[in-house]
Amino acid sequence: MITYANWQKNKVDFEVDQPYKGALKVLTWAFREYEDDIVYACSFGIEGMVLIDLITKIKADAKIIFLDTNVHFQETYDTIDQIRVNYPKLQINMKQPKLTLAQQAQQFGDELWARDANACCAIRKVAPLHEVLNDTVAWISGLRRQQSPSRSMTDFINADQTFQSIKICPLIHWTSQDIWRYVTDHNLPYNPLHDRGYPSIGCEKCTIPTTDQNDNRAGRWQGSMKTECGLHQ
Repeated sequence: MITYANWQKNKVDFEVDQPYKGALKVLTWAFREYEDDIVYACSFGIEGMVLIDLITKIKADAKIIFLDTNVHFQETYDTIDQIRVNYPKLQINMKQPKLTLAQQAQQFGDELWARDANACCAIRKVAPLHEVLNDTVAWISGLRRQQSPSRSMTDFINADQTFQSIKICPLIHWTSQDIWRYVTDHNLPYNPLHDRGYPSIGCEKCTIPTTDQNDNRAGRWQGSMKTECGLHQ
């Protein structure tokens, strides 16, 4: 089994075949390689709809982790409810932070996300995923190279230093057009915020609509230099 400790000695190449640009081959390999020692950390954005549909072709009862910060849009929670209906065998775990919002405010002050977004993400996203991945060898992510400069060198299989695990990214070669074509062709449900100017959807407190067609993540943490929540370095 390829692990964080031995991944350099066991690199695997995948053909970027059509129509899935390698995604289905990568996922098939991943679930054969890791069986129950792999989870998909899903934000239930548009890439998530594609990955969930592809994953369930291979493993209908796959483990899905949603980092429930308790400050997501209601539309995101509604999308999760619809996915539960469409894919009833999926094991969706709404992973909670150790601190409630009230406890966080008591310890760090109100609206930490406005004063120190990195600290808020560390508490409500990074730490919970650490807890999940402590007992898991590998995880799946919906990163695409086209999304941002920081993601442009992402590979199918990555050694994740932050979580000391293997991060598998099946959609690295997919464009936004590929994603939307798949969703449309397969009549998949998706978060309606995408139709209201939100190309990337995170927490309600830190995500706004954007008209920037050249930056998929322009609406996240606007007005700061922050571009990632800490899950991806």
